[in-house]
Amino acid sequence: MALPQLIPSHSSSSSLTHQPSISPNAVSPYILNPNFKPFSNSSSLFQSRRFHRLSSLRCFASSFPEKRHPYPPQSDESVQLPLFPLPLVLFPGAVLPLQIFEFRYRIMMRTLLHTDLRFGVIYSDPVGGTSDVGCVGEIFKHERLVDDRFFLICKGQERFRVTNIVRKKPYLVAEVNWLEDRPSSDEDLEGIADEVESCMQDVIRLSNRLNGKPVKEARDLRRNLFPTPFSFFVGSTFEGAPKEQQALLELEDTAARLRREKGTLRNTLNYLSAASAVKDVFPYS
Repeated sequence: MALPQLIPSHSSSSSLTHQPSISPNAVSPYILNPNFKPFSNSSSLFQSRRFHRLSSLRCFASSFPEKRHPYPPQSDESVQLPLFPLPLVLFPGAVLPLQIFEFRYRIMMRTLLHTDLRFGVIYSDPVGGTSDVGCVGEIFKHERLVDDRFFLICKGQERFRVTNIVRKKPYLVAEVNWLEDRPSSDEDLEGIADEVESCMQDVIRLSNRLNGKPVKEARDLRRNLFPTPFSFFVGSTFEGAPKEQQALLELEDTAARLRREKGTLRNTLNYLSAASAVKDVFPYS
């Protein structure tokens, strides 16, 4: 589920201290919108948030389902992780479909499918560079085609921070430390999460109204999630605002993340309310 165009309440950027050599042509400049076509031939790697809905794609469960990791890890634990720079942000719990056929990443996938099925997704853009905080993507379905391309479906796991670049060829590998949210103070996390859910419901309702869709009440967006995973879920819906998503991913405080999301949703709600009022006055404009 993606929300309409968001009005972020903050601006933020981060960069990788040890900048990897990443060609701007390594991945295509994605346009994260409902009309994006993931399987054109204009780039070396494609993704679509709707990919997992395509019933015609035959995916099979990984051949190595038993290789799971007993996380959460210790935040001061340092490990080496292959990195996949992308113009998008992956959150813990979010599903990321990918199609891969660039040679260096085919090498990476062949290695991962015989090891631990995990790699780091890290946000990168031509202007701001590559961020130093990302999220592990774990492959849980894949299909290898006869031409050695891969269809993958991954799920976001732990967050990490890059501490050192180990190598850049044939693909980027870095040492990372795991990130976890710090224990919150006596703040009412459940109350803040409920407020965020309410704002999301209002945004969805007004967005549907403006787009001429049936106005249905969006219920149970939390789906019994605790505040921290819910905050990640909310961040994952902010498609089209990757810098804001990256700022949310980097926060190590659940309450701060929820408050920031509430601010963004309220700004978006104000915008939608104004647009709705204009539509009421000028219904045929």
